[in-house]
Parts: sequence; C-alpha cells; structure tokens
Amino acid sequence: MTLRSGVVLSLLLGIFAEPSHAVELVIEYGALQRIVAQELFTQEGRKYVRGNRTARCSFAYLENPRIDADRGRLRIQARFTGRTAADLFGACIGLGDAFDVSITATPYYHDGLIGFRDVSVDSLGRGGFYIRRVRAAMTQSLSRDFQYHLFEDVKRTLEQKITSAPYVQNLKDFQVPRIRATAKALVLTLEFELVVK
Repeated sequence: MTLRSGVVLSLLLGIFAEPSHAVELVIEYGALQRIVAQELFTQEGRKYVRGNRTARCSFAYLENPRIDADRGRLRIQARFTGRTAADLFGACIGLGDAFDVSITATPYYHDGLIGFRDVSVDSLGRGGFYIRRVRAAMTQSLSRDFQYHLFEDVKRTLEQKITSAPYVQNLKDFQVPRIRATAKALVLTLEFELVVK
C-alpha cells in the first residue's frame, strides 16, 4: 500500500506548519477506505482470505469495505462470503455462508509497520458452527498477518529527490508514539528529523 497524493500533501503541510518535532498525520476514513479498496481489495473488489476467484468449492473473501471508528478503535465493516466444501462429481458438498462482519482492532506501530492487536470479529447477530470458525480464523489472521509498511512509504515520500534541487533529504529517528481512531479520521502522531544535506 502506498500513501496517496492527498495523504502526502497533508503530511508535508503538517511538517511545515508544526513547530515541534511531532507531526499529526490525519487520514480521513473516506480516504483510508479508498486506499484499502484500491490496495487490498484488488480481485474484482474482493480480498480473498482463502483460495481465489477460480476456486469453486473452497474459498473465502471480503468485499465492500467501510471504515470508521468504534469507541476509539478502528472498525472495518465488510461482507464475508465463504465455502468449505469438497467437489464430488461436480457438486460442492460442505459448509458455506455469506454475512456481514464488523472487525474492530487497535492499530499500533512496531518495527516500521502498522499492525492490529486486540482484534475482534463480530458476525452482527449471526451464529452457528461455521460462522464461529470463520470469526476465530479471521481474528487470528488479522492479528498475525495485517501489516502496513508505514516507515517505507514515509521515507520514500520525504526523501524523494526534487528535480534540480542542490540538496537531498534524509529521514532520521522516525517513531509513531501514538495512533488514535477519532470519529472522523485515523490520527498518527509522527516524530522524526528531516535532515537536508
């Protein structure tokens, strides 16, 4: 996932407007939703969490992501469709379902990455054996596998060579001490030095 031009502009304006070493990067949920849809939901608007679009009997995917906040945590609402079945003589025999899910998580920064912890997956009132297994698998997968390479994107953006400029920029001491999910946006507090040589 890469930072888009609106996010980059917000970051650069924050750098020049903020007199201290801390900068707040504010990513409104509409922009975050478009970035997630473009970068993660890449197969006909779907994010496959198992199998792919050619798997007829064994697949699972999320689609139609909507992002906001729920009591200070990031919330992703999406439609889950999945099937765990065997192909017997051209017929899929097994379990499957489609339902809405609400995923809440606390984003945190570590080793240059943004990850999720305290992940909770709610099937919005739906229950049953298959749905409980799906919720447990998604909780484990999102806690373990979701990673956004924030440091790489910020470094690439801030160290980008300006054509014909007689200097270069060098990003140092990058940290993200705080991430907040407010009512309207995800707010990251960035601390760093940008050295111009």
